[in-house]
Amino acid sequence: MPSRMERPNIRNNFKRNNFKRMIALFAAAVWLPAVILIAAASFGFAQGAGEQRPTTGKDLYEAACASCHGPDGKGADRATVGFDIPLPDFTDCSFAVREPDSDWGAIIHEGGPARGFSDTMPSSGDALTSEEIEKVMDHLRSFCGNRAWPRGELNLPRPLVTEKAFPEDEAVLTTTVAAEGAGAVTHQLVYERRFAARNQIELAVPLALKRIDGRGWGGGVGDIALGFKRVLFHSLRTGSILSLSGETVLPTGEKSDGSGKGFTVFEPFVTFGQLLPSEGFLQFQGGVEIPAGGHGAAKEAFWRTAVGRSFTQARFGRTWSPMVELLGGRELEAGAKADWDLVPQFQVSLSTRQHILLNFGVRVPLNNAGPRPTQVMFYLLWDWFDGGLRQGW
Repeated sequence: MPSRMERPNIRNNFKRNNFKRMIALFAAAVWLPAVILIAAASFGFAQGAGEQRPTTGKDLYEAACASCHGPDGKGADRATVGFDIPLPDFTDCSFAVREPDSDWGAIIHEGGPARGFSDTMPSSGDALTSEEIEKVMDHLRSFCGNRAWPRGELNLPRPLVTEKAFPEDEAVLTTTVAAEGAGAVTHQLVYERRFAARNQIELAVPLALKRIDGRGWGGGVGDIALGFKRVLFHSLRTGSILSLSGETVLPTGEKSDGSGKGFTVFEPFVTFGQLLPSEGFLQFQGGVEIPAGGHGAAKEAFWRTAVGRSFTQARFGRTWSPMVELLGGRELEAGAKADWDLVPQFQVSLSTRQHILLNFGVRVPLNNAGPRPTQVMFYLLWDWFDGGLRQGW
């Protein structure tokens, strides 16, 4: 039996133990529901985070793009999207197929301003991986089911002399200046218009100016040419495109001042383009100039080859395309010799939309240089289908 001295200690210990139990019960009553709620919320978040992301191009498009561009690719109604900017129709093959993946990818990755369009088109580079964006582009391509249209990747950089195989909507102003001998300047304006999937018509109007015996400049409109192009074959898988073209050069210039030949010339030719590894490319043109009968002029064969490579600044920025052309021509007469020229040149995109281009080069004769002077050449190209001259900068 505890002594009288021990009883107060027992009572004190009992009181302390009861107080600790009360604190523990109070803590349990307060914190247990909070712990349960936190655990439940954590479980729910983990379950939501564990949901599988869309994996197909169609699913990614419907999750990230369809609210504005529509599930059918024709663009949602303006009342639905809440803005008045026209939306593209991805089912329109004339629009959707001619643009390469690099342009699609730039806009999806970095938004509309990456190609000079409205910032209403947001950047998706942070929300989608590069692989997912490629899947979205593959799905976008499926909205045009007509395989007759050549893909925009086959629209290779335009050389100064060699014709392209890809049909285009362009206006090109080329200037040629003689770097030696009597002064001579030629401007040529070429207008190209594409129709249907594989065809193009062309109008070329030259303006020739020549210094005449130190008395000033003379000349005028040269021989106007009308042309037609038809794509015979194209394949994105092989990176190849082949076209057949024909031009009729009319005697609209004056033979006396050197601005024209004085007779009609027919020029049938083939053009070929080939994608090469590492953004390289090769282009070829070969044909015959056939004078109209009765003028005594000889037929002439010509062949032209261009090889180059494109470099893109900061992935989606300005494009630089150095290239070199080897030009050959020979009259189809016994004893005639071929003339050879070399044309190193440099093309660069000026506008953010890549639809205004500048090319600068020098045409250097490799043989028979006396009657054929070295020439400085440059052109300004406007792809008018992609926007006006003041748009897309």
